[in-house]
Amino acid sequence: MILPKFINQFLLLSLSVLLFYSCQQESEKSYLKSPFTKLDSLSTNDWWKRGVSKIIDMKVDRDKVIAFGIYTTSNNTLKLSAQLFPLYPKETRSVTLAIYQNDRWEQLQTQEVNELGWSAQFRIENWDMNQSFRYKLLHGPSASFEGLIRKDPINKKEIKLAALSCNSNKDRGDRENYVNNINALDPDLIFFAGDQSYDHKEHTAAWLKFGLQFRDVFRTRPAITIPDDHDIGQGNLWGENGKKSLRPDGNDGGYFFHTEYIKMVERAQTSHLPDPFHKEPLEQGITSYFTNLVIGGIDFAIIEDRKFKSGPNGKIPQQGPRADHILNPDYNPDDINLPELKLLGDLQLNFLNQWAQNKNQKQNESRALCNWLLWRRSPSWEAK
Repeated sequence: MILPKFINQFLLLSLSVLLFYSCQQESEKSYLKSPFTKLDSLSTNDWWKRGVSKIIDMKVDRDKVIAFGIYTTSNNTLKLSAQLFPLYPKETRSVTLAIYQNDRWEQLQTQEVNELGWSAQFRIENWDMNQSFRYKLLHGPSASFEGLIRKDPINKKEIKLAALSCNSNKDRGDRENYVNNINALDPDLIFFAGDQSYDHKEHTAAWLKFGLQFRDVFRTRPAITIPDDHDIGQGNLWGENGKKSLRPDGNDGGYFFHTEYIKMVERAQTSHLPDPFHKEPLEQGITSYFTNLVIGGIDFAIIEDRKFKSGPNGKIPQQGPRADHILNPDYNPDDINLPELKLLGDLQLNFLNQWAQNKNQKQNESRALCNWLLWRRSPSWEAK
């Protein structure tokens, strides 16, 4: 049967529309829809449609899609995170960890990439800390990242730690001078004490930038990273056990941004640390990561002193233009040092008590504590 020309055109147009919407729906099904909006937009949903970012170019060659690996070893357990650039819908979400031993590469474990933050986590028990291993992360047909998992420097007379914080976004260039100088000193452990990112709403892009800037420092040695206030998108943080803050400045206590965004930040920056002391979730499902790491005969407590800290708004007498600023030179410290306010929180105090009184401590084992801030008499002051 021969149809009139206008009917043929109508049928062709209808078919084109149906194909368009079918492809669009298939595309929408092919990526994880982010649970938050206006956050991490450079690396979520259909991220490849975004324009050029001033932070970092997300569209890398596919053999460079593994940005870096970062790890710790403690008590014969290896914890390692693989950080990837965002993946296209049809790319595999699997990453494999291999080590070089017996004159060949041996694959140890394969893990799935979390599309919120684009990281994969590895945990391997019964790790031999008495020898060093070259390691390699593998993704797809050609992407890889190589590094070195160092043996425990238990027999060294001196243990060296390099500590850095506050990686400003005013200068987005490389950190070649820092990296060269740190590597020349050859520390046994590196500690990034917070504010690896100052891009409040784009943590994954900023974390990738940080990683590219410093990966040649932690490519060949263990690293501690802990997120501070700017990492989770606030100018200051009084976490109050993970509660929801109703203010962008957070001074009523808690976290202002979406809880899944907070969890994504902490997963990226802390999953490679030893297992947390407290494993149950806090308010909003946010978790804690305070723990200890034993390396070179030194037991490092790693704590998060803002997560449980009381917010000042409505809890202490206001003596300045902001709830957390005191400009009165005659103020009485006892006015703000109130018994109901928290600094470290009961959970962390319990951990620190056990850590300090550890009866299994080896002879001559030293102690050190890694945290964000200098502690003051009042738990609700702004930290400067």
